[in-house]
Amino acid sequence: MSNLLAFPLLLFSLLISIDVHAQDQSKDQLMKTGPDITTTDPMEIRPTGPAPDWAPNIDPQMQAVIEQLKSYEAPKFVDLTAFQVRNAMLPAEAVADLLKKTGIPATEPKVDISHRLLPVGSDDGTLVRIYKPLDAGNEPLPVIVYYHGGGWVIADLETYQPSAIALAERVGAIVVSVAYRQAPEHTYPVAHEDAFAAYQWVVENTDSLGGDPDRIATAGESAGGNLALAVTLMAKDRGVNLPVHILSVYPIADGDVQSPSYDKYEKALPLNRGLMEWFFNYYYPDWQSDDNPLINLTSADLSGLPATTIINAEIDPLEAEGEELERALKEAGVKVERKLYRGVTHEFFGMAAVLEQAVAAQEFAAERLRKALGIK
Repeated sequence: MSNLLAFPLLLFSLLISIDVHAQDQSKDQLMKTGPDITTTDPMEIRPTGPAPDWAPNIDPQMQAVIEQLKSYEAPKFVDLTAFQVRNAMLPAEAVADLLKKTGIPATEPKVDISHRLLPVGSDDGTLVRIYKPLDAGNEPLPVIVYYHGGGWVIADLETYQPSAIALAERVGAIVVSVAYRQAPEHTYPVAHEDAFAAYQWVVENTDSLGGDPDRIATAGESAGGNLALAVTLMAKDRGVNLPVHILSVYPIADGDVQSPSYDKYEKALPLNRGLMEWFFNYYYPDWQSDDNPLINLTSADLSGLPATTIINAEIDPLEAEGEELERALKEAGVKVERKLYRGVTHEFFGMAAVLEQAVAAQEFAAERLRKALGIK
């Protein structure tokens, strides 16, 4: 009788072992290839595996991007040098690869793209990439001076091009995207000074771009979201005309890496506490002891700034400081509107090709900018 009982138990154990092994193989395959895609509609892309432990409520479209990002099997960025991370695959590449899997060719942008070397910033000048709507006509257009993200250390104009194109197309404005110098080769305040110098040049030379000098805004994401507001503070202090609006998307707004959102999303991707500390250590080594108002925007004198739009992602260590920045702006008498997008991570804003939440965020940002820039 004991042998008769033992056999079913052995068989059950064997089946469990086979199932676990199959699950492990499935996870390994997912890590190497990303989500399995059978659709030709990018908006129908869905994840293959379960939601990550650090974000059980993640939006399925967002999760598919994260799965693709994880499939590159990059070492932890905090264990790499800045040069090495600059050569790793970033979320923008994950979106591009998801689109390739659908077999649908990329949509042609409805903008003219050109470059200009501005005689400001470094001795070699500052390169900007200019996006102008194809249907611009001959009337002067509003101008948006845009700053890309990357913690003042990584990423570039190409990484954030989808966002710049989206703003140009959706707002109907010229977008000037600034290639500011980065750490560790150039620590604070170089990125901030390059960002300001480019802004001042645009203010003083708007006509040469086909723009309207009375309708200039600043915009940026992450570190660029910080720059969009910090440049305005610098303009106020230095007597340069202020922009009519600030768009700050998931900005770095203070140096508090112990905030509730840092704790909750300590292990999130693509941004987490360790990576933010890595950014700070490279760009502003004294970040833990100094209270610099151009880094810690919430401690700055924000009075007199133009109306501001803040966009935050829920699954992002920077979410809490976006809320703190909104509070500080309101206390300073600045008109501000902040919108939080649920279920998405840092970097979602430029992912409108595969993410409905990004489409909504871009349209919200464009609506706010169109209103401020006098575009019907």
